[in-house]
Amino acid sequence: MTGHDPHLRTPSGKPRARAFAIPFDGMPGPFNAITDVAGVTVGYTTLISGDGALVVGKGPVRSGVTTILPRPKGELAVPVFAGMFSGNGDGELTGSHLIDELGAFNFPVTITNTHSCGVSRDATLRWMQKTLPQSLDSAWALPVAGETYDGFLNDINGHHLSFEHVFSALDEAKGGPIEEGSIGGGTGMISFGFKAGSGTSSRYVEWYGERFTIGCFVQSNFGARRNLVVRGIRAGAELAEPAIRDNTPRAEKSSIIAVVATDAPFMPHQMKRLAKRVPLGVALTGGYGYNTSGDIFLAFSTANPDAARGVPGKLASAGYIPDVDIDLFFDAVVQSVEEAVLNALVANDDMTGRDGNFVPALPKEWLRERFG
Repeated sequence: MTGHDPHLRTPSGKPRARAFAIPFDGMPGPFNAITDVAGVTVGYTTLISGDGALVVGKGPVRSGVTTILPRPKGELAVPVFAGMFSGNGDGELTGSHLIDELGAFNFPVTITNTHSCGVSRDATLRWMQKTLPQSLDSAWALPVAGETYDGFLNDINGHHLSFEHVFSALDEAKGGPIEEGSIGGGTGMISFGFKAGSGTSSRYVEWYGERFTIGCFVQSNFGARRNLVVRGIRAGAELAEPAIRDNTPRAEKSSIIAVVATDAPFMPHQMKRLAKRVPLGVALTGGYGYNTSGDIFLAFSTANPDAARGVPGKLASAGYIPDVDIDLFFDAVVQSVEEAVLNALVANDDMTGRDGNFVPALPKEWLRERFG
């Protein structure tokens, strides 16, 4: 711990959206992060090296990988009930067909750049075989790996992410307050023409005397500057400057991957319903799901582990919150996604990458003037 209020600053001291008195709906958990869901941990490996002209295979490098472990390491073979939703399918989330079929997945989730998605997936299998060899002794696995495109700033065709980088992010995954901004898989990402990347948030949900948590993590790499909205303020027109400097052509290749976690007991069809509410939070920030935007969303519940695991020859029993009471959880998903995207923008700095391409940070002075 660094002594920072985790609602206001990241562990390294970067400001979060609440540091500028931006008002949000709902009640966040103690870390305002996906790690407020007990047992969920997050790890990063960040790759930043080189400057100047692109030399494929050498750099400059502005990339990395993020790992999200849905259960403690010793329990990663135990499935979690899950659902996914493709708001716009111009992207990849491996294992999605299995999730649609079975309503569950196991093993860690990884998020990286588009051309390293296979590396992070395969590295997860190797890491699991080393960490929990019994989980693969007589079984197959389809790990979940997502991607967004960082080729404007990064030597994406240089394939700089290695198995060892993924292993490190998996080994170092932790709970508590986590970093945001240009870190892990989000290192080279852009949203609304500003530097973005990794962001997170959480909400408590009170349900008939019980308290549950919804946590969200985004790898944010979407949106046109003209559409940016900050808590209802159409900010795009006011923030035409500072502009991106593109020394190489910048085609629109945007995406957002969001992972929603909860400790609330829900069945797989309900997890898909939660995932379907993620685009509403994205839309509150000005995301319209444009043609090349891979908007793919995953939701999972850490509850009901015995039912999710299943035992041959025995009936499985699972408790779950009925659909008639799900609206409060929909609220929490939308609220946490909106804040996670804004946190990814706020906890950031200017970045220069390949060929001198430059992406500015969201101006902090504008936030102070608008919100205090």
